[in-house]
Amino acid sequence: MTSVIRHVTISSLDPYRLASFWSEVLGQPLHDDDHPGDPEALIEQAGLLFVTVPEGKEGRNRLHFDLQPQDRTRDEEVERLLALGAVLVDDRRNADGTGWAVLADVEGNEFCVERSRAERAG
Repeated sequence: MTSVIRHVTISSLDPYRLASFWSEVLGQPLHDDDHPGDPEALIEQAGLLFVTVPEGKEGRNRLHFDLQPQDRTRDEEVERLLALGAVLVDDRRNADGTGWAVLADVEGNEFCVERSRAERAG
């Protein structure tokens, strides 16, 4: 018998705040039992578990998410995420429409926003 990944666990100074950010990014709710100040928070549908650690992020992520917008363009999604509190870290978008944007979430964890499926097909 094999194993399955139940959760991807993300260390955080404030799990509820970070999980709330990602809940908005993904359009998926936090678990009903999660509240501000809790030592962990869960986005069950995405399998993301945020847990409290005493130290802040240091250095580069060992794991990051590559997001692909489903109902908007890459650039529209970047603007939406910036409005949610993300920060643009590295703009790898090219004049011909290819490329991606590297953003950081509210605790500095980097992630990428790629072109949508429709943009890739065009």
